[in-house]
Amino acid sequence: MRPNFDFTPYRRSTVGFDRLFNLLEAGAREEDGYPPFDIQRIDDDNFRVTIAVAGFKPEDIEIVAHQNLLSVTGKRADDADKGEYLHRGIAARAFERRFQLADFIEVGNANFEHGLLSIELTRVVPEAMKPRRIEIFGAASNDKRLGEVKEKAAEPA
Repeated sequence: MRPNFDFTPYRRSTVGFDRLFNLLEAGAREEDGYPPFDIQRIDDDNFRVTIAVAGFKPEDIEIVAHQNLLSVTGKRADDADKGEYLHRGIAARAFERRFQLADFIEVGNANFEHGLLSIELTRVVPEAMKPRRIEIFGAASNDKRLGEVKEKAAEPA
């Protein structure tokens, strides 16, 4: 059971972060923890989502990236003809796991190995959105006045 967090005090002291708090509250309301997953920061612009999908094959899983949403869906084919189970501890139920992606996050390659599905994410900020240094042209007003005084002192009287 997840604890309930109240973000109201933080909403009062921030401006423009309403979407962030809505996403956090939506994540806290998620009740089903299946399948478990990890989110790893590789560096400032690269991330990896790893989902434990034991018992699934790559062809049983579908990954869809649409706008700011990454959706991973898994549905196993029936294996009723493969014998009688005395105990079935590996979950075989269908799942859908959704991840809200921040702006400018692109979904890269997906890798399936040892029952783990890894999805690479990269932040690609357009050049127009990156901070840039602005050069200042022109002389400061104090410099002009100081230069005028020096010129007048250099002129013969």
